[in-house]
Amino acid sequence: MIKQTLKIKGMHCVSCASIIEKKISKLEGIESVNVNFATEKAGVEFDDKRISIKDMNEEIQKLGYSFVDQVEARSLGGKNDELMEMKAKTQFVLPIALMVFVLMMWDISSKIFISIPNLPIPMSILNTISMILATVVLFWIGQPFLQGVVRFIKHRTANMDTLIGIGTLTAYIYSVFVTLFPSTALALNLPDYTYFDVTIVVIGFVIFGKYLEARSKSQTGLAIEKLLGLQAKTALVIRDGHEIEISISEVRVGEVIIVKPGAKIPVDGVIIEGSTSIDESMITGESIPVDKTVGEMVVGATINKQGNFRFTATKVGSDTLLSQIIKMVEEAQGSKAPIQALADKISSFFVPIVLAIAVLTIILWLTVGTAFLGFSLALSYGILSFVGILVIACPCALGLATPTAIIVGVGKGAEYGILVKNAEALDKLSKVDTVVLDKTGTITKGKPEVTDVIVLNKEYTDKQILQFAGSVEKLSEHPLAEAVVNHTENSGVVLLKVENFSALEGVGVRGEIDRKIIYVHKPDAAADEDNQIKELQGQGKTVVIVEVDSKKIGIIALSDTLKDGAKEAVAKLHKSGIKVVMLTGDNHLAAHYIAKQADIDDVISEVMPAEKSEKIKELQNAGAKVAMVGDGINDAPALVMADVGIAMATGTDIAIESAGITLLHGDLNKLSQAFDLSRSTMRTIKQNLFWAFIYNIIGIPIAAGLLYPIWGIILNPVFAGLAMAGSSVSVVTNSLRLKTKKLK
Repeated sequence: MIKQTLKIKGMHCVSCASIIEKKISKLEGIESVNVNFATEKAGVEFDDKRISIKDMNEEIQKLGYSFVDQVEARSLGGKNDELMEMKAKTQFVLPIALMVFVLMMWDISSKIFISIPNLPIPMSILNTISMILATVVLFWIGQPFLQGVVRFIKHRTANMDTLIGIGTLTAYIYSVFVTLFPSTALALNLPDYTYFDVTIVVIGFVIFGKYLEARSKSQTGLAIEKLLGLQAKTALVIRDGHEIEISISEVRVGEVIIVKPGAKIPVDGVIIEGSTSIDESMITGESIPVDKTVGEMVVGATINKQGNFRFTATKVGSDTLLSQIIKMVEEAQGSKAPIQALADKISSFFVPIVLAIAVLTIILWLTVGTAFLGFSLALSYGILSFVGILVIACPCALGLATPTAIIVGVGKGAEYGILVKNAEALDKLSKVDTVVLDKTGTITKGKPEVTDVIVLNKEYTDKQILQFAGSVEKLSEHPLAEAVVNHTENSGVVLLKVENFSALEGVGVRGEIDRKIIYVHKPDAAADEDNQIKELQGQGKTVVIVEVDSKKIGIIALSDTLKDGAKEAVAKLHKSGIKVVMLTGDNHLAAHYIAKQADIDDVISEVMPAEKSEKIKELQNAGAKVAMVGDGINDAPALVMADVGIAMATGTDIAIESAGITLLHGDLNKLSQAFDLSRSTMRTIKQNLFWAFIYNIIGIPIAAGLLYPIWGIILNPVFAGLAMAGSSVSVVTNSLRLKTKKLK
């Protein structure tokens, strides 16, 4: 069996994924298939001796879909071209649709309310212009919908495109017939009202919604592209006693690799010579560089900050940690979405039901109606009812229900610094009951700061301790030195001249100030047994000792500190009934110290990057609906594994691209506002769908002639159009209410 992930072209809605999945699963040699609409990919497990990708492609091509060539799939060019084409079509049709919608409402209102004047344009001229516009819109912009009708006829597969195609095509054909053959329409007793406006407005608004959706989906592949971009391109290896630079794809397990200061580590391995300080934030998310020496592991794509060293390659190619993270992101993105759009689910049976009702109605008029009214009048009423049913069932409101609420909701979120990638993220966020927060850069500021200066020798003040330490650290390249120097200068302390400076790799720095030997170093496990040091380390802080002429004069502690407003943000989540969990690769003591400060419910610490998504999965398996909030590359798999991924905009681009929602400025207080936004938007969408369908539920039976035997009432297509317009107006008006909402 072979398992492959294939890119699919031509999907327009969630039901498209279902159609493809059903088609492929029925083929001989297919073990399993999972089609994901959001990523436009299919994960297929198949017996390559019984079926090929070409065979599968031929089958789905009959339905209007196709697999994309792997080279093309890795290129964003094709997708951008498609998006630009959609944008051009939207820019063309949307102004026309808005103008026609206004004229449609004016015309319908003038026929009902005496106080409203008729349109100033003669109806004959307006019909001609409308017919030309509707023809262009239907047969150019509306091509996907017409193709949906063809697929429905040929393969009995219905999706949202089918629903829109049948409604708009029926309205168009009827209108053309009335316009071009007025005498025949008059003989059949058909009203001269046309529905070109219906065709234009429906297609215009639905295409606009599809463009917005496609624009957000176009970003899905960027996370993988950027992860791949993090890898070092070359490695400096020793072969036959010589240093040579080779591509990382050529590195073999067991080879000795040289890494210079500032260089990226090419692959995973173990240090065999030298010591250094490595910035692992790209992988672990932790801001404080890690000191490494002989025998310790190094990870590919991390950055060597200080010192030369050599290491032996232990994992290369697809086995490296970064490659494993890339693989996890791909798998999580390709997994089945738990929620599908309600409108797409309904469309699968709504189309045939509406058509069946329309056909049954005209049959009843021609049989039962003829017996009572005569053939001519029965035929007239039958055609009127048939058209009325399809017009009133035309899914204008259904097409507007989600896009309008999302457009307003997303705009509202942007005002508050909450960027939403797609409607699915808002949908899922409204159901979340557990928020998992990464520590570094999310709850904390993401960079070390001096938190404590402790005097050990009363001959010196805390200012003098900072002055000596800051002056010597000013000449150091070590990342922690910058935090000490910044704190010293911000405290108003003047730095002194240092002579005979030396850096002791992995230990500290030394220098002379006014003939005094200043030594700033990390504690020695045996020599520096001090309760104060233990207490500070117990809080997860990094400790350095300051000595003058071999006498300890003070201790400086550094730590990542809690963000302003983090505690208040957690309190707001608690108020909304949401459990808050911290998930971090940091040590147990540091994690619990921060969690206690922020009143966080639970802590999961010392988690390796590859384990983060597994921890999310464990919470989900326990029944929790999980939102993951993070900013590091190591958070990317967890962000896409969670029901909703939320990225802090102060974090890496990878985290942002992997998430469904982004909070600007790294402000945790926006979390509760994001929840309020999602719940309000989803509530609005559900209300919209109710209004979209209530008109059909009430209007279709009336259009079919249900009231004729009782009161002699036949629903004129004018009123069918009014009902359809009324549902659209109610949907848009309801969505606009979101604009006035204040997020809490």
